[in-house]
Amino acid sequence: MNLEKLKQAERNFLQRYPGGFNHPEMLEISKKHKLEKISSMAKERFRIEQFSNSQHIIESMIKLVNSSSMVSLFEKPKFRDFANQLDKDRKNLIAHGVKELLHGNEESGFNILIDMLKEDKLAKWTLLTVIPAYYSPQKEIFVKPTTTKNIIKYFELEDLIYKPLPTYNFYKQYRDEINNMKKNVSDLLSPNNAAFSGFLMMVMEGL
Repeated sequence: MNLEKLKQAERNFLQRYPGGFNHPEMLEISKKHKLEKISSMAKERFRIEQFSNSQHIIESMIKLVNSSSMVSLFEKPKFRDFANQLDKDRKNLIAHGVKELLHGNEESGFNILIDMLKEDKLAKWTLLTVIPAYYSPQKEIFVKPTTTKNIIKYFELEDLIYKPLPTYNFYKQYRDEINNMKKNVSDLLSPNNAAFSGFLMMVMEGL
């Protein structure tokens, strides 16, 4: 990580937006994304007690993907159609994958979902990371391909090679880097990881 670039980005952002994400303009942008509202929904719909009903989990996945401003309009109907045509066994397996991802063996859950989504060419970073990003917004990350590639290049994150097909190893490494970067700047820049990524994106684009 190029710490000087990160600290310069921090200075530029706080000069433009005193108070960071508490600045009125940032608060207005945050409202549009409804992160707190969707995060609360995710915490309720994906709490461990809900996993006794696979159909409920599938419906919750559709609802969250459709509600998210981070998932493209192109991907939303594709995921909805995919989820609605699943048979009972595949619904159970996907629900199990989400349960492991959020509450159990994270790597196993991640890989189960990759395998299931690959069947319909939907193993996309956005669809793999959107649920944990809302369920644990202070810890987990949303991987948006273009933004991720630019962050790796601009801030010189060594040993990270982005590839279109999601892998747990990259996710874990990139998450560690993002959470480490947060420790080196003001808390005003990271009310959650989605906001912190937004800060990085804005400074790379020159604010």
